Parts: sequence; C-alpha cells; structure tokens
Amino acid sequence: MDQLKLNVSLLRRRVPNLTSAARSVGLRPATVSNLCTGKIPIARAEVRTLVALASLAECSVDELLIKGSEGEMIETGIKVLDLFAPLTKGGTIGFVARPGMGQLVVLSEVLYRLKAQGYATVFLVPEEASVGISDVIDVVEKVCHSTEEVSNYILAEGKKREVVLAADRSIVLSGEIFTLQEHFGSAGIESVTTLLVDPRGEVVDEDEPYGPLDTLWQFDAELTARKMFPAIQPVISTSVVLEGSHLEQTHMVIQQRARKLLRRYRELRFLVQENGLERLPANDVEIYKRGLRLEAYFTQPFFVAEEYTKKKGETVSLEQTLKDVAKLLDGGADGWETDQLLYIGSIEGRE
Repeated sequence: MDQLKLNVSLLRRRVPNLTSAARSVGLRPATVSNLCTGKIPIARAEVRTLVALASLAECSVDELLIKGSEGEMIETGIKVLDLFAPLTKGGTIGFVARPGMGQLVVLSEVLYRLKAQGYATVFLVPEEASVGISDVIDVVEKVCHSTEEVSNYILAEGKKREVVLAADRSIVLSGEIFTLQEHFGSAGIESVTTLLVDPRGEVVDEDEPYGPLDTLWQFDAELTARKMFPAIQPVISTSVVLEGSHLEQTHMVIQQRARKLLRRYRELRFLVQENGLERLPANDVEIYKRGLRLEAYFTQPFFVAEEYTKKKGETVSLEQTLKDVAKLLDGGADGWETDQLLYIGSIEGRE
C-alpha cells in the first residue's frame, strides 16, 4: 500500500468537477485533495472512500490505484522547487499567490528552463490581460488564444516530445481543462504537464482553487515583502513526488530535515522580533541562524530576470542542492554571513 497512489489523471478525466462530486457522495473535498497530492497516504485512506471514488470514476478500485513510481519529477534546477515540491511530470501544478508575489516570473522561468530541456512549451493566453503576461509569451514556443488551438497543437506535438501547457485557471472553472485532458488521453498522449496560475490572486482565499493537484506551489507574503525570491513557501508547498517511494532516500531525509528546521525557524522569528535574539536559549539561537542561512540559500537568480536584477541566472542540480542543504543543516556553513548566501547558485567552491 505504501507504493500506491490515486490515479489522479483518470479521476480528472472521468469526474470533471471532482470537488462537487466528492461532496455529493459524502466525501470531504479536502480529504480527496490530500489523497491526490499525497498528503494523506493511500494506506491511511478508508476503504469506503476509495470505493466511493471508484464509483464516481466508473472504474474498479484496482484501476483507481497505480504504482507510486508513476510520480516522476522534472528537475528544474530551481533549488527550492526541486527540494520541497518537485514538478510532477505529466501532472497538474497549481500556483497559489496574490498579485505581486512573482508567480508569473516563476512561471516564465520554469517554462524557459523546460523549453531549454526540449519540452514543447505552450501558453493559453487568458482573456483578461495581466501585468507579466507578456513576459510569459516571450519565453514559450507556442502561444494559443483558444483551447481548440491548444488541442490541435498538442495533438500534433505530443506524440513527438513531452509537452508543458501553461494556462490561467479559468480553464478549470469553465471545465475546458477536462475536455482537453480527455482529448489527449483518447489520442494516447498522457504526459502533458499543466501549469495553472491565477493572476487575479483569487485562489489564495479558496480551499480548492484548482481541484486536486499533483504539485502545489504556495507563495509566501513575508518572503515577498523581504524580497526573498522566488518566494515559495517551503513548509506548505508539496507534491505527489514527495511520497517516499518516489524519492531517493537521501532526498527524502534532507528534505524532511530542512522542512522541520524551517518550520521551527519561522516560529522563532516571531519571538526574535518581539524579544530579541538574546532572549532565546542557545539551541534555539543555532536553529534560528541556520534557518536564516537556509532561507537565504533558497533565493536564486533567474534567467528571465537578468535584465532587471543584473545577476546571471543560476541552475543548481538536485544532487548539488542536496549537498549544499546538508552542509547548511549540519553546521558546515555556520561561519557564513546570511548576505553571502543571497541570490547565489551553489555554495560549493565559494568558501
């Protein structure tokens, strides 16, 4: 059971409005969402929940469950994403942010990097113009203005190479995303990675803004205010790839250690702001300072922002990120000032 997960793609195709459908059969939408993202392991799911979902999808329970190895990650070279909430290949990724938090910059950067890896990158332009949309248009391979145009392009390209589709969440509200996924599935194109954004920022105030997701990237207001970009919240952001069977053991251990330290650090920030660092016990001072360094390390120069930041974009392999984070956690960088870690790539060779 530990190696099983829900067949989220099947659920989306068979049950377009999964949130409402789940509620109609007595299931909590949050429970269904957590099962889809892996926050709740299949081993902890009630049998009646799985039976109800299978009934909604008009399939057997066996069809509803797939081997965990299906959750393959796409390495982006963006440290905070690859470590804490890996991009799920062929999955649906949701950006949760208010306007001005940099979500369109992150979207542009991810598309830029995936295009460089050989992915076909497609952007469905939203009807309502938003600041930053033009930057996304500049980096993608194909710009579409209708779902029909998207469908035609992906049906032509999808059999030759992997596809990444970026779109406004309006296609979720209209149900068009499910129609597209049905077309792709019928044509034998299963691996379309979909990035969903909401430039208006309405998703922040909703419990189920996109329905079940494979990867959730939650942006953080405090990190944004302090200009710590990309302002991804490492404690809340998550991915189905985080299920233990999908990650190398080293990745899982380091990620869990980093998340635990950052969670405690964020609690200590309030105490330090209120009472000062000198009031903390020695052990907490160490945690606080290492948290500061980790937080700084996860800032990163982006290629799409070079013109504005005057800093060269940096790519850091997952392997190197794991080495760097382990060093920071174990105290190997305790002699570093926080400012030395801001907006760099790897720490290797910088001593």
